[in-house]
Amino acid sequence: MISSPYDNKGIKMLKKLALVVLLTAVSISSSFAADKINGAGASFPAPLYYDWAFFYKKNTRNRVNYQSIGSGGGIKQIIRRVVDFGASDKPLDSKKLTKAKLFQFPAVIGSIVIAFNVEGIADETLKLTNENVADIFAGKITKWNSPAIAANNKGVNLPNQKIIVVHRSDGSGTTYNFTYYLSGSSKSWKKNFGVGKTVDWSVGIGGKGNEGVANLVKQTPYSIGYIEAAYKKKNKLSAAVLKTASGKWVKATEANFKAAAKHASWSKENHFNAMLALQEGDDSYPIVAATFILLPKEKLSMNKKVIAFYDYAFNNGDKSAKKLGYIPLPEETKKIVREYWKDTVR
Repeated sequence: MISSPYDNKGIKMLKKLALVVLLTAVSISSSFAADKINGAGASFPAPLYYDWAFFYKKNTRNRVNYQSIGSGGGIKQIIRRVVDFGASDKPLDSKKLTKAKLFQFPAVIGSIVIAFNVEGIADETLKLTNENVADIFAGKITKWNSPAIAANNKGVNLPNQKIIVVHRSDGSGTTYNFTYYLSGSSKSWKKNFGVGKTVDWSVGIGGKGNEGVANLVKQTPYSIGYIEAAYKKKNKLSAAVLKTASGKWVKATEANFKAAAKHASWSKENHFNAMLALQEGDDSYPIVAATFILLPKEKLSMNKKVIAFYDYAFNNGDKSAKKLGYIPLPEETKKIVREYWKDTVR
């Protein structure tokens, strides 16, 4: 007599079979489980990190979730171990890194442009000396047709309109690099405002992140603001021509960003703590900056996953970086960073 599949013996066999299938499915699922990495911080490199994360997931199934909350927020979150990695455009010195038990390495190089919205003045035609820029953001130069601006812009239709300054409202590595440049360009700025992720602005309106500043400049006639070059490109804004540290006029172009970046001096001994603004050279754009990744010293397993993402980006992401207006790290710098990584996973 053939047993019914629904008698006790048949039911037990079906249960066993179902259990085997379930365990097999769990095993297969676990073996193919994708990693998830959470990071937060600087808005400066955010467009590139989003791009890198998209292709990383597409090719590895591993997901990187990045929140653009500003360098100040990124530093706070990694110190509190809220995220797997923090991102900051302001490098931390060895003392702060030791206290917070953090590693630090550069990910990419970018530049800050002086974006403006003045009808009738085209991109790369408005010339501003570095002292002009400092005086505008200090509230000393208040009109677009000010004699200080007109002196270097003969033939440019400068309107008799008030300059609307737009700055960051949040703790920002972009602000840190921008004020570092201003402090190196103007004794008055250095004395009255100094360098910082936040400063006591005397004029202007604030926007959150590079996104916020770019949007405000785009929407506000007669405005001027400082943003990462990728946001200028994305929002189709105009940028001023500035002066190099040696006094030559220089446009915000990839070639001139590279000219400044090549002078960077990196050392793993001081965790790559280096500022790139106001580098020597007649073609060196004056506001170039690196952006950095912060990792906790005790989370070696997760550090391996974060490093795997950035190693993938170093190997496959240069094209995306250039397309978005960033400067990839030189190969010799990547080599030093990879040597440094060995200490972050052991």
